[in-house]
Order: sequence, then structure tokens, then C-alpha cells
Amino acid sequence: MDTDGFKKGATYKAIRDWIKEKYGYRVTNLNIAQVKPKHGIIERENYNKPKSPESKQPGCPEEKVKAIEDAMRHFQML
Repeated sequence: MDTDGFKKGATYKAIRDWIKEKYGYRVTNLNIAQVKPKHGIIERENYNKPKSPESKQPGCPEEKVKAIEDAMRHFQML
């Protein structure tokens, strides 16, 4: 299989594991998904959308944003 067309990056699990090892705390897939669009990384369409547009999702704490950005740099996504 030719993988030349695939974008460089890491899986959510690889990012979570790297942050756990380096920083000692856990980040969620939601945290990672909230940081990716800030840097122009477009996700595929999500099939599990909230039923109402007024529903709120918890925000990602700033320390976790910095850790996720560090992990994204480590995996050459930024």
C-alpha cells in the first residue's frame, strides 16, 4: 500500500500517551479535537453531533492546550 499521500501526524492515542509520559496527566480526545482547528488541522465530519445547537462542551484548560501543542510539534503536525 502506498502511503505517500497520507498527511504526517499521530493518532489520538499516540498524542495522549506522549502527554501522559512527558507531563504526567491525561488529556481526552475532546481536548485534542478542540486544539486541532486552532492550528488549521481540519477533522473529518463528525457523525456524533449534539442534538441541540445550545448544548455546551467543556473547554480545554490552558495547560492542556500547551501540552497538546507541544505533542503536535513533537509529531511534526505543526
